[in-house]
Amino acid sequence: MGSSALITEAALEFSEALPDGGVLLGLDPGTKTIGTATCDAGWRFATNGKTLGRGKWSRDKGVLGELIAARAVKGLVLGLPRNMDGTEGPRAQATRALARNCSEAYGLPVLLWDERWSTQSAEAAMIGQDMSRAKRAEAIDSHAAAVILQGAIDRLAGGIL
Repeated sequence: MGSSALITEAALEFSEALPDGGVLLGLDPGTKTIGTATCDAGWRFATNGKTLGRGKWSRDKGVLGELIAARAVKGLVLGLPRNMDGTEGPRAQATRALARNCSEAYGLPVLLWDERWSTQSAEAAMIGQDMSRAKRAEAIDSHAAAVILQGAIDRLAGGIL
């Protein structure tokens, strides 16, 4: 840990940095929370994890570091919030800054994954499960992280890079 690693939006480049696969941690970074999800080492299925309260990077770094160590994470997938026309605003720039911080702190490859529609998709799935509005509000970020991570691993494992 401690040396910068690859940060890319290209699935092929990310995949080549992880020739043996491995557990990935998906993050849906918001202004107040970070939704988390993990996938199996074979990149078949993503499972939503905890929603973490967001604070200063020094605190978040420790919390994410514990999660990375506990699951033996090999790479990170961060949801990149683009506008519908593909442009990037302040939230995308904040996500890129988080990607740089994570790369430097953990030395893991980072894939920036277009997250347009992930929250809506997660919410629709939870409504389909008849989840209450209160429970949805509590779980939306981690479910969105799982949608983001599943989209990425479908691309990675499917070989459509």
